[in-house]
Amino acid sequence: MSPVTRAVFAPELALPPPYQAVRLRESGDAFAHAIALASQRGAGTLVYVGRFDVAEFAVVLEPADPLVSARRVFYAGMAALADAIAAAAPPETAIHIEWPDLLYVNWGLVGGGRLAWPEKPIETKVPDWIVFGATIRTASKTSADPGLTPELTALDEEGFAEITSNHIIEGFARNLMLLVDAWQESGFAAISKSYFERLSREAGQSYDIDNNGDLLINRVGETETMRKELLARLANPAWLDLTAKGLP
Repeated sequence: MSPVTRAVFAPELALPPPYQAVRLRESGDAFAHAIALASQRGAGTLVYVGRFDVAEFAVVLEPADPLVSARRVFYAGMAALADAIAAAAPPETAIHIEWPDLLYVNWGLVGGGRLAWPEKPIETKVPDWIVFGATIRTASKTSADPGLTPELTALDEEGFAEITSNHIIEGFARNLMLLVDAWQESGFAAISKSYFERLSREAGQSYDIDNNGDLLINRVGETETMRKELLARLANPAWLDLTAKGLP
């Protein structure tokens, strides 16, 4: 039975405290819903869409840092997401992040992450909330022609056995909690290390993350540091339109 034609709704999530799950029907928008709930429900609220073919979810966080540096939690979210997929992957599966927000499995795009914060923010003040959201294609459409979207893939097309959206979301939630704890105990270096382990990188380059989340790149033999601005990329998620082409 195909993932699209079987029962639409996934079972309830099994999440550790302090997460509180909110499930939407298949037509729901987890990211928008989490933003709407953020000021009311607070940290740990995890909104997800109850589907088998897509892991679509968003979690509310309450940072302790000013917004300008708190956005770095995006890197923790992406690392937690990549590690959740890697835990369920067949041997020798290649999983990597294309900076800052695209997630690839065996060089095919499966989805990515995005970030939101309150409107009219003050960069130097601690925001009331931040929302990290993600969408991952867990199963392909039976009616889709792979030739129409060769840059896309889904986890079932890459040999993931019995993978469900719940597996991805539950793994993400556990990994994010561990990473945030490591950040609090050991500093942001714990996050950048985890993220860089998955980052697609070029030989002869070293990488760092600035306090405002920008990616800093140094090339061997050059003194000038190249900067890639995180805020500009978060405003236009590079993966969103491409992923939508392969969704039912």
